[in-house]
Amino acid sequence: MAKNINGKAFNGETQLKLDIFRECFREWFPVFLHNRYVSHIYIYDLFAGSGTDAEGKYGSPLILLEEARGEDAKHCSFIKNDNKQITFIFNEKEKTKKQEKFKLLQSNVTSFFSKCKEENNCVQGCIYKYHCTNKGFKDGFYDSSTDFQNILSNNKFAKFLLLDQYGFSQVDNNVFNTLVNSPKTDFIFFIATSFITRFKEHDNVKKYIDTNKIEFDSTKPHECHRVIANYYQSLIPADKEYYLHHFTIENGSNRYGLIFGTAHTLGMEKFLKICWKYDNLAGEANMNIDGNHKPGELFYVAGNSNKKDAVKEEIKKMVLSGHITDNITGFKYALEQKCMPNVFSEVIKELESKDKVRRIGTKSYTSTDIHKIKVGSKDYYKIKLL
Repeated sequence: MAKNINGKAFNGETQLKLDIFRECFREWFPVFLHNRYVSHIYIYDLFAGSGTDAEGKYGSPLILLEEARGEDAKHCSFIKNDNKQITFIFNEKEKTKKQEKFKLLQSNVTSFFSKCKEENNCVQGCIYKYHCTNKGFKDGFYDSSTDFQNILSNNKFAKFLLLDQYGFSQVDNNVFNTLVNSPKTDFIFFIATSFITRFKEHDNVKKYIDTNKIEFDSTKPHECHRVIANYYQSLIPADKEYYLHHFTIENGSNRYGLIFGTAHTLGMEKFLKICWKYDNLAGEANMNIDGNHKPGELFYVAGNSNKKDAVKEEIKKMVLSGHITDNITGFKYALEQKCMPNVFSEVIKELESKDKVRRIGTKSYTSTDIHKIKVGSKDYYKIKLL
């Protein structure tokens, strides 16, 4: 039977996971809320749990609802003056007949809406719609009698999927590829990386993940989730522009992880910003994953990052060899290497100072909202080698 993390107080690692979920959705929701080409927003929490821990702290369903409301109900106020529809789907399916978590989920979600209506004087009722469902994940995911697949494939609908699975088996290759190929769909899923590491050769693991394509380095146990993320990256066609990032959560000798997917540079920028906030050395773990020097050590330099240094060196080589010829390509390459776009700007500044390159076009070093930079636009430049 799956462990019930909602049956006791959340530990620090679970709280970190929930904090990342919260900030990811906080960044995501307004983007599509104010997108005039989106008519409906669907938010799926497909392993929702009961909604709170034993101390009443919010789990993912109530976090999503709280963030969708916004501070001082600002998002609700906007929606009341707009025709956009918002629908939440919270799913929880237990192996036991009692379905206690599902009943608690229903109760907690209903109580949230009732309290929210009262506090915000919503006399005409809530503008958000919600459904609590009790289906096996893959039964619901592939059920042709439901709207789910039609919703995923609809380009006018924005979709946010939270997949806080137990273990690793639910988000298999087929599910992953469906999500990657669904328009206006961003997702974040949790995976028990240590289990895959320990039981890589077991048939029950190989059913869901092609472990022949995975090679763990026993001398670098901290990097096991990075290896898993690279495996999922390998499932994406090389000619498809798509962005994945990951975050490792270490708890004792166990390592778990998050994987985020988006087809848009803005989505990747926003998720990277969150990850680099929690890990200012590599942007991907709650531990020192790359062995950076620590304060008090001989070679410690404040602000140094082995990962950033390595990415900058690679960018220099690609610029000086003519493989990166403009800032759009450079910014996207930085994102692909799991770094914020400003690392590219830092490299260009350095190369300019050494008279290695000259920019043709804008004099701006703008490196945020890079989706707005188009060929010939005010923030676009080409790179000329000197």
